[in-house]
Amino acid sequence: MTAPPARRGAGHAACHHGELLQGVFLDATGRRCAGLVTLPMTGMGSRAEFTRLPGTPPERLTVLPGDRTKAARAAALTVAECAPRRREPPCGGELRITGDIPVGLGMGSSTSDVIAVVRAVADSYGVRLAPSTVARLAVRAELACDPLMLDARPALFAQREGRVLEVLGPRLPPLVVVGCALGGGAPVDTLALPVPAYDESDVRAFERLRAQLRRAVATGDAALLGRVASASARRGQQLLRHPEFDTLTGIGRRLGALGVQIAHSGAVAGLLLDPAAPGLRHRIRGCVRALDSNGIAATRVFTTFSPLPTTKEFPSGPAHRGGHRPTRPDTPRRPARLPAL
Repeated sequence: MTAPPARRGAGHAACHHGELLQGVFLDATGRRCAGLVTLPMTGMGSRAEFTRLPGTPPERLTVLPGDRTKAARAAALTVAECAPRRREPPCGGELRITGDIPVGLGMGSSTSDVIAVVRAVADSYGVRLAPSTVARLAVRAELACDPLMLDARPALFAQREGRVLEVLGPRLPPLVVVGCALGGGAPVDTLALPVPAYDESDVRAFERLRAQLRRAVATGDAALLGRVASASARRGQQLLRHPEFDTLTGIGRRLGALGVQIAHSGAVAGLLLDPAAPGLRHRIRGCVRALDSNGIAATRVFTTFSPLPTTKEFPSGPAHRGGHRPTRPDTPRRPARLPAL
């Protein structure tokens, strides 16, 4: 008797450029929830291919590269989710993951891997999973996840619960972001960071920032969004303590930036510029020169709106050297550079 044929599926997920807002917020019942609003970025991402092997035991799962343990958990969870929908027994398979997102910089690399895998496994079953289901599987696979399974609408997302607390509006105001990497681009060990202890006054402050961000999105007020992102970045700095943070904010003030944003669990940051302001190209060049002259690696320029104008990558600086995953015999290195759109 011949074995059932192998069935292949593919999936992709993008990344983000850190957060515009992160803290503790109240959900619809008044309960405190950790939440965040990410700054979306296209161009980079993770891709996964899953070949399921009907008739094999579900624990027979091979993963390349072999260090993607969260992605492997996501594959097993998704098989268990999708197989009953097709009235088939769970089975094993072969999973291959590729991508170009630097790890440890706060760009959602692990979540991107996980979501690409969930989509690839579901595709192999011919199943389309709802974003809420993808979020639930991602949280089970990695304990907390970024909202990369959602569409482009800005949303306050409870990363440890995998649910949307609030959709803030249809789209972010137009912004040009001059990205950079703090700390020389060295990965941040988020597990080593202290757990913040927020009191009632902190929650009220975060709720005020949430209301301001909601208004900025509703009215297209880029300047207000910049103030919210800067306030959130300053609060995040209490834990991250980037030594270049004051320099970054000083460059922004001097060159007319609307504000700054940072990854609250990584090293990427950005100067937020108004694309409608006069002399935009001159100010972008000025920001890049000022960052480089102060030892902060400028990485890329991108926007929050479409169609996207020409963007530029700045390949100099320590943030672009070498790889960003530990080398192992079965682990190909992905370069830790931030390619242009």
